[in-house]
Amino acid sequence: MHERTRSLAVASIVLLLSVLVWFNYSALLPQIVDAWSLSGIQAGALFAAFQAGYVVAIIPAGLVADSSSTRRVVAVGATGTGLASIAFAALADGFLIGVFFRFVAGVFMAGVYVPGMRFLSEWYPESARGRALGVYTGAFSLSTGLSFLLSSSVAAALDWRVAIGATSVGAVVAGPLMLAFARDHPDAAVSDRRFDRRLLSNRAYLYAVGVYAGHTWEVFGVRNWMPAFLVATTAVAGASDPTVLAGLLTGAMMSLGGVGNLLGGWASDSVGRIRTVLAVLTASACISAAIGFLDWLSLPVLTALLLVYGALLTADSSPTSTAVTEVVADENVGVALSVQTLAGFSATVVSPVVFGAVLDTSGYAWAFITLALGAAFGLVSLGLLSRRLRRSPRAPEERAAMGE
Repeated sequence: MHERTRSLAVASIVLLLSVLVWFNYSALLPQIVDAWSLSGIQAGALFAAFQAGYVVAIIPAGLVADSSSTRRVVAVGATGTGLASIAFAALADGFLIGVFFRFVAGVFMAGVYVPGMRFLSEWYPESARGRALGVYTGAFSLSTGLSFLLSSSVAAALDWRVAIGATSVGAVVAGPLMLAFARDHPDAAVSDRRFDRRLLSNRAYLYAVGVYAGHTWEVFGVRNWMPAFLVATTAVAGASDPTVLAGLLTGAMMSLGGVGNLLGGWASDSVGRIRTVLAVLTASACISAAIGFLDWLSLPVLTALLLVYGALLTADSSPTSTAVTEVVADENVGVALSVQTLAGFSATVVSPVVFGAVLDTSGYAWAFITLALGAAFGLVSLGLLSRRLRRSPRAPEERAAMGE
C-alpha cells in the first residue's frame, strides 16, 4: 500500500475508534437522565464537560503536534480518551463525578482529531487534500453513527454502563495501532512550539474559523439532543421500545454524515470550498429551523428527513477545515486547526446547554431554532470570507480551489 494511502487509512481507523467515546453518552442520554434524575441543563452540561476538556487542551495539543511527532500525540490522545471513558462507566454514580471523567476524556481527545488532520495535511497536497480530509472527517461522522447504534443495542441487551465500556475499548487499542502502522512524513514542517500571533491578524483565517464555529454550534447540538427529541415524537413514542428506536434512527442519521463528508470534500476540490459550504450550510440551517415543529411526522417521512439532515450536517466540515490549511503557513497548520477547533468547540460547550435551557422553558421547536441561529452565524462568516478572498492576491489555481 502506498505510504500516503496507508497513513490516511490508519489515521481514519484510529479516529473512528476514538470518536465512539465522544458520543456514547449522547446515545444513552435518556437512560442516564433517568438513572441520575438530571435536569435538561445538567444533561447538556454533562455533554458539554467533554467539550470543555477538549477546548482546554486543544491549543497545547496543536503546538506539540507542530513541533514533534504528530503520530505519538494522536496515539497518547486515543488511549487516554478510552481509559477515561472506561472510568466513567465503572465509577461515575452521579452528575459531578460524571462531569469529571467526561472532562478528562475530552482533554485526551484533543490529541486525536486535530493532530490527525495536521498529520494528513503533510501527506496530501492541496489539490487532493479536500478529498483526504473528507475521508478522515467522514470517519468521524461514521463513528458518531456507530456510537449511537452500538451503544443503544448493547444497553438494550445489557446495561448502559456496559454499553459505555464496550464503546471505549477501541480507543484504548487505537493508540498502539497508530504507533505500529503509521509514520510521520519525513519532510513534515516543524515549528518552534510558539504561538504565531500573525494568525490573529489573518482575516481570511478568522472568517474561516467563524464558519466552523457556526457549523459546530449546530451539529453538536443536534448530536447531543436528537435521541431525546425523537423519543418525544409521535412516531417514535408509539414504538414498543422508543429509546432503542431513537438510538437506531440517530445512529443511521449520524452514519450518513460520513457520506456527507466524502461528498463535501469531493465537491470542494471540484467546485470550490465557498460554493460547497454555502449550499450545505444553508440547507442544514433550514432543516434545523423546521424540525422541532415536525414532531407529528410519520415514521417513514421522519426517517427520510433525518437521513438527509445527517448528510447535510457534516458535509461542510472537511471543506472548512481544508480552507483553513490553505490560508496559513504550512508550519502553523497544527496550531491553526487547533485555534479553529478552540473557537468551534467553545461553541459546543454552550450550544447543548442553551438548547437544554430553551427546552426546559419553551419546548423542542424553539430549542432547535437556537441551532439554526448558529448555522446563520456561519453563513455570515462565509460571506465575509468570500469577500476577503476576492480582495486577496492569490494564484489563479488557489482562487479556483476556494470557489472564488
